[in-house]
Amino acid sequence: MQVLEARDRVGGRVWNHDLGGGHISERGGTFIGPTQNHVAALAAQLKIPTFRTYDTGKDVYVAGGERLTYSDRGPFGTAPPDPTIDAQLAALVLALDQLATTVDVAKPWDAPNAASLDGQTLATYLTQHSAPPRLRDLTATALRAIFGAEPRELSLLFALFYIAASGDAKHPWTFQRNFNTRGGAQQDRFVGGSQRLPLELATRLGDAIALRTPVRSIAQTRSGVTVVSDAITVAAKRVVVAIPPTLAGRISYDPILPFERDQLTQRYGQGTLTKVAAVYDEPFWRAHGLTGSAVTTGFPISVAFDDSPPGGRPGIVVGFVGGDNARRYAPTGAAARRQAVLTQLARFFDDKRALKPTQFFETSWSQQEWTRGCPVGIPAVGSFVSYGPRLREPVGRIHWAGTETATYWNGYMDGAVSSGERVATEVARAL
Repeated sequence: MQVLEARDRVGGRVWNHDLGGGHISERGGTFIGPTQNHVAALAAQLKIPTFRTYDTGKDVYVAGGERLTYSDRGPFGTAPPDPTIDAQLAALVLALDQLATTVDVAKPWDAPNAASLDGQTLATYLTQHSAPPRLRDLTATALRAIFGAEPRELSLLFALFYIAASGDAKHPWTFQRNFNTRGGAQQDRFVGGSQRLPLELATRLGDAIALRTPVRSIAQTRSGVTVVSDAITVAAKRVVVAIPPTLAGRISYDPILPFERDQLTQRYGQGTLTKVAAVYDEPFWRAHGLTGSAVTTGFPISVAFDDSPPGGRPGIVVGFVGGDNARRYAPTGAAARRQAVLTQLARFFDDKRALKPTQFFETSWSQQEWTRGCPVGIPAVGSFVSYGPRLREPVGRIHWAGTETATYWNGYMDGAVSSGERVATEVARAL
């Protein structure tokens, strides 16, 4: 077996940032939550423990110039209570959860009225159901963090699939499980950072991994495949391509891929997301009775979390800048970007100490050559029905993996792990 990795590291969208002094913060995938059984089992196998995301106290909500604090133990969980839209928010979440029950995570394109659902955007759905502006703003806030996209960029079918994927075969899905900290996808973290998972696996593979080795072409015959990279050429019986569809489309194939698979890669772009982090000597927001979590309809951050290590020092807060906010944020200078984030954090915590971090760093995933966006691939409106069935379907001796091919927890670390398990079984049966 040979693993060819384009980057100078393993992990893909999972990447630890060394803060010094034995501390890290994650530039990419960070959290693990209930029903994410595949990544949990892998962590247990590798003896990597988890700990709870700090969640003692109140979250912060900033919208329309107003700031309020609230408990995520309320009926909306991490989603902020807002008296002006509470009834509409509850109705929207219930309606989407009910619609998601019609979607099979293995074959969402076969759902009743799939073509109609895929042919409209989530923004259109909100308009049709008379969602008030404040609710539309809050919805956009959530989607910028979850997808790195705006409601107008998501087909309703894909949004419903994502809700349906937020669980497992034994536990019904809900939108809140996707968004929540307590009881949701952001509930826990890995001691030492999430990149410990691929780093531990890499030590077991040893010389089987070749770094800085981007694959340029794959040729297949009746008897095998030839994979050509910048550094080495590998002959094998089968090949697994475990990268986002848009990157898989940049590899040259001989013979060329069936047009349906190629059309899929043309229509499956990555979300637009930048992750920012500020580091302090201590998590001073905790003394104010705050969790460090914040939700805001403002700019640039949409959602923030306490990212401090188990001992609480240093204090770290991370924020997600996605969709239109990320596109507006990127062209500004580094100093302006830093100031915009820190000013927003000072507003979240009502504390000027937020303006003076010991470290500040940002990761624009859309500018990472071997990622080109985050957190997940998103099919163009109307294309999920037409080309989705080609996501996992092998092409001769070429097999497809990666979190975009997952059923449950698509787009998450758990989806990446489950896709690997699925394709390993697939290849073993073919050999």
